[in-house]
Amino acid sequence: MLRIESVDPGSYADDLHLKAGDCLMMINGQEVDDLVDYYRLVETEQLEVEILRPDGDLWQLSISKDHQEGLGLEMEHPEPQQCGNRCLFCFVHQLPKGMRRTLYIKDEDYRFSFLYGSYITLTNLQTADLERILRQRLSPLYISVHATDDQLRAKLLGRPAPSLLPLLKQLNDGGIELHCQIVLCPELNDGKVLSRSIQDLAALHPGVASLAVVPVGLTAHRQGLPQLRKLTGSEAQTILEMIHQYQRQYLTEKGCRFVFAADELYLQADLPIPDLEAYENLPQIENGVGLVAQFRQQADEVLLETETLELERATLVTGRSFAAEMQLFAERMQLRCGVKLNVVAVENRFFGREVTVTGLLTGTDLLEQLAGLDLGNGLLLPDVLLKDGERLLLDDVSVDQLEQALGVPVLPVDSSPWGVLDGLERLSGGLIDIIRC
Repeated sequence: MLRIESVDPGSYADDLHLKAGDCLMMINGQEVDDLVDYYRLVETEQLEVEILRPDGDLWQLSISKDHQEGLGLEMEHPEPQQCGNRCLFCFVHQLPKGMRRTLYIKDEDYRFSFLYGSYITLTNLQTADLERILRQRLSPLYISVHATDDQLRAKLLGRPAPSLLPLLKQLNDGGIELHCQIVLCPELNDGKVLSRSIQDLAALHPGVASLAVVPVGLTAHRQGLPQLRKLTGSEAQTILEMIHQYQRQYLTEKGCRFVFAADELYLQADLPIPDLEAYENLPQIENGVGLVAQFRQQADEVLLETETLELERATLVTGRSFAAEMQLFAERMQLRCGVKLNVVAVENRFFGREVTVTGLLTGTDLLEQLAGLDLGNGLLLPDVLLKDGERLLLDDVSVDQLEQALGVPVLPVDSSPWGVLDGLERLSGGLIDIIRC
């Protein structure tokens, strides 16, 4: 059974008088043991639901709804299975002390991969786990490969690991779609090793639907950890040449490009980022693959919708790697809306200057680098800086603390051009609902 944590007002569950503390026992005659069961079983139009109340009463409920529609329940969340790997490049091992406890938890859980697209290495997959994945068709899953050579992969993971390719094939044969990633470490899994890995994984297409190549991320807190370095510009260019060559080959052979480079690789190589169509259906967008191209297309859409706003000035914050892109959008945007937009590229002193992505900025760095600046009528804060569902940054500085210290409204906004427009309209007092295509 699965405990109900909360009920959305006005939802199906609310209309049926379900409450926090009730337990969901069965849906359509099948037991509900965890969140995976709930999401899997609720996607149907006719539901027969069995609920156990705290007083011991057992309710039988019938529900008719649209196929994709939820019941309005927030369910008990499973504790993640822990990762036993000691990856040479593990980001958790590079975190400074004194941060939120949950940030140091290394999860390696196929359920989270299915539910949220989290990457797993399959190193802790038990027989019962594999049987469940295949029986319940928990697809797609997201797999961190790093290298298809088993010995090298074990070295990168810091522990012995089961042979990868046979396991991927077994999942494919069971109807499980896989999306894979390779975190690229110079002089370890680049060059011929990368070429071999791409070919091995492409041979499993369409079961392996896509592959992302992502450069290793290194913080300033690697004391006592293996020596690693970031890619040089020329190395990044060589890797992109290889990826583009494979894309041309697979587009002819398979009808898709299959392998994609993270935006960060193009930035490191100082090469233009491709147009959005080169990323096909954006299978790796959550992995930083195609974000810039998507931003550019959305920027064009937003500019067509933007009208003059009654607002003098506002500030946008971003990481260093995205600053040029944001500045270009801001210049175009202010011509349309008449609002002076100040873009501040915040340097990541907390994790180290080599960390340039927006999503890893902390409240401490924002407070230090924005203090004393003229922020205008308010600060727009990309929501990728915040903990999901909360108003806290990575170092537990709150949005309220930012407002108090900086003396202006701080509005969390969607990390997109639509989010910028929404934030500016809220600051100007003309909040409207925006329909995003």
